[in-house]
Amino acid sequence: MEVKIGVQNAAREIVLESAQSADEVQRAVSQALEGGAKLLTLADEHGRRVIVPAERLAYVEIGEQTVRKVGFGTL
Repeated sequence: MEVKIGVQNAAREIVLESAQSADEVQRAVSQALEGGAKLLTLADEHGRRVIVPAERLAYVEIGEQTVRKVGFGTL
């Protein structure tokens, strides 16, 4: 699923494809914003980690689960 993270005072947003579910991402964001964790840590599909200080989060956009299509079908 695609996750977009806006960071305060940064010109570009962070975009990553995550293997985590929408609920897991939402839980991680909530914990970071409530003060349980001072950092938002997410992992992408390749195992890389993105770490953002919770106090610098502007927004987090959680996309829909991507369905991989196989074959040559008509749209």
